[in-house]
Amino acid sequence: MNATIAMITFRAMLGRRRALLLLGLPLVMLVLAVVLRATGNDDLDVSTEVLQKVALAALLPLLALIAGTGVIGPEIDDGQIMYVLTKPIPRQVVVLTKLAVAIVLVTAFAVVPTLLAGLVLTGTTAGLTPAFTVGVLVGGVAYSAVFVALAVMSRNAVTIGLLYALVWESLLGSFAPGAKQASIQQWAMSVTDKLTSASPVESTVSLPVAITLLVAVTVVGTFLAAFRLRSLTVASAE
Repeated sequence: MNATIAMITFRAMLGRRRALLLLGLPLVMLVLAVVLRATGNDDLDVSTEVLQKVALAALLPLLALIAGTGVIGPEIDDGQIMYVLTKPIPRQVVVLTKLAVAIVLVTAFAVVPTLLAGLVLTGTTAGLTPAFTVGVLVGGVAYSAVFVALAVMSRNAVTIGLLYALVWESLLGSFAPGAKQASIQQWAMSVTDKLTSASPVESTVSLPVAITLLVAVTVVGTFLAAFRLRSLTVASAE
């Protein structure tokens, strides 16, 4: 970890128009939760639908995409990353710092709002709220690693990330059972399912497989980002 890089990255992320999206998306979910609670439409089934389809399936990947690509992608595009790479800072430290910032942002703008929305909707009934909070957290870590790696490896990281989140996980995942096995959303859902007794929560991936894949994706994504960052240095020198 490098405190200076982290501070600069936080300042850049929270000072851009991305900050509006980081704030706006969870606000919509919280307003929805309040409206459902006020109108009495907050039974366990409805609460599960909101936390699963809004928090886990929609809010989390979009926020992780904004945070994961935003912490390093713009610096690569405009060449500012080379200023960091000329310093005697190991490339893995740069990547780990950027990833840590992305995870903190996802925690603040996705995990915490999920906890608040769950408490508004159903409190701690059947352990639904803490289960989804943990599920969003572990999914957010994996998503962040993937999107940081994409941002380092491609200038089209946002487009690729949207295709993965919206087409692969949301569209194909609904019709192709095999696609669910390669879905961060489903791996996070498996963790959620284990932590709650609510019957509406169902996962399609076993917990040991889900945890193994979550860890593997996080580690591989971090490694690929650090490896690619080294090649960027070599390319610039040449």
